[in-house]
Amino acid sequence: MTELAAPIQRLDAHVSRDRLWSRHMALAHHGAFGETGVNRQALSAEDIAARAELVRWGREIGLEPAVDPIANLFLRLPGREPELPPVLIGSHIDSQPTGGRFDGAFGVLAALEALEAMVEAGIRPRRSVELVAWTNEEGSRFAPGMMGSAAFSGARALADIVALKDPDGVRVAEALDAVAAAEAELPRRPLGFAVAAYVEPHIEQGPILEAAGIPIGIVSGIQGKRTFRVEIDGAEAHAGTAPHSGRRDALMTAVDTLAALRTTLHDDDDVTRFTVGRFTVSPNAPSVVPGRVVFSIDLRHPDAATLQRLGDAVAPTCRAAAGSCQVGVTELLHDQPLEFSAGLRAVMRTLAGELELSRQDIASGAGHDARHLAPLCPAGMIFIPCRGGVSHNEAEYAAPDDLHAGARLLAATALWFAEASDDELKEMCR
Repeated sequence: MTELAAPIQRLDAHVSRDRLWSRHMALAHHGAFGETGVNRQALSAEDIAARAELVRWGREIGLEPAVDPIANLFLRLPGREPELPPVLIGSHIDSQPTGGRFDGAFGVLAALEALEAMVEAGIRPRRSVELVAWTNEEGSRFAPGMMGSAAFSGARALADIVALKDPDGVRVAEALDAVAAAEAELPRRPLGFAVAAYVEPHIEQGPILEAAGIPIGIVSGIQGKRTFRVEIDGAEAHAGTAPHSGRRDALMTAVDTLAALRTTLHDDDDVTRFTVGRFTVSPNAPSVVPGRVVFSIDLRHPDAATLQRLGDAVAPTCRAAAGSCQVGVTELLHDQPLEFSAGLRAVMRTLAGELELSRQDIASGAGHDARHLAPLCPAGMIFIPCRGGVSHNEAEYAAPDDLHAGARLLAATALWFAEASDDELKEMCR
C-alpha cells in the first residue's frame, strides 16, 4: 500500500462527484417513465441506446470498446503491460420493467468515472483496466438472469442461452442480432478471457447501511438461490355451465399450490426468501374456467444445506396440491451461497481507511454478476446505501455523496489490483 499511497491520492482527487451524478441522470433517460422510473430491459431498443451512450463517453476519454458474442460490453484502458490479464470493474445497465436509476447503472458509471479519473491523473496502470456492462443481469425479459456473466464464465452454455425466449416469443439469438446490427462498427472479441480481479459496485438494495449511517459496505458474499417454473394444466370450460365437481380449474389449483408452498417454505426466523414474481393465467377471460397457469418461484437462503432441503421440497409440494390438474416443475437455476475473496476484501477495507471512508462488512441478499466471476479470479463487491432500502422501484434513490464514495473506493481498488504483483494476486486466491 505504501508505494501506491501517492498515486491513489492523486487519483482520488480526480474522481468527480458532479460528473458521476450527471451521467446517472443522462443514462436514466434511456427507458425513462414517470418521474424517476427506468424500464430498460436487456437487449431492448432502450438498452441499445444506453450502450451507445456508454461507448460514446468511453471513446471521448480514449477507452477502447469491444463486445463479445453474448453482447457483454467492454471499455478498455490499456495498461503498461497490456498482455497481462486485465482488472474488470463494472456491473449492468439493464433494468426491471419498473426499475430505477441506480440499480446496476451505478456500478457501470462508477467504473467509467474511475477510468476517467485515471486518464485525468495521468496514471497508466501496469495491467489494463476494463469497464464491463454485463448482458441481462436482471432476467426480467429473458430468464434466468446474469446471462452475460454466466456465459463469460462458462457457468452456462452459450447455445442454451441463445435459445431462450422472452414472454413475446423473441429468442435471445434474435435480440442479439439486433444489438450486433446496431453495434456493427465495434470490435468483436471471443467469449471469456483471463481476468486478474473483478470488483463490482452496487447500491445495497436493503436498509442496513442507511440505518447505520455508513457509506461503504464491503460485501462478504451472496446468499444461495434456486428458481423454478411451475406449469399447471387443467381444462378450459364455460363459467356458467360447468359444474364445480367436474372442473379442472388451473387457477384454483394454483391458489392451493401457493398456499401449500407458503406453508412448506415458512421460516419463523424470516431468513428464507420465497417469492412468486410472475403469474400468468390462460385464457384470462372473465367467463372461462382457466385452463393453464404458469408461475415463477424465487427461493433464497444463505445456508447451502437449508437451500437444498427447501428447494427439494418444491416439486413434491406442487404435485401434492395438483388435484385433477397436471403439474410440471422445472428448476431453472441453482446457485450455491458464495463467499468473496478474503484477501480482496482486506485490501478494500484498508483502502477505505486510507480514503477516510467509514465501512462495514455486509452480506448480499440479492444475486449479482460477481457470483460468476468469483470462481475465475479474486472478486468482490462494494455496496453503498440506497434510500429506505428501496430498489426495483422507480422510487429507488442513492445520494450523490454516497455514489461518489463508492466510486472513490472502486478507483483505488482497481488501481491497487492493476499494479499488484503476480505473487500478490496469487495470495488473493487462497
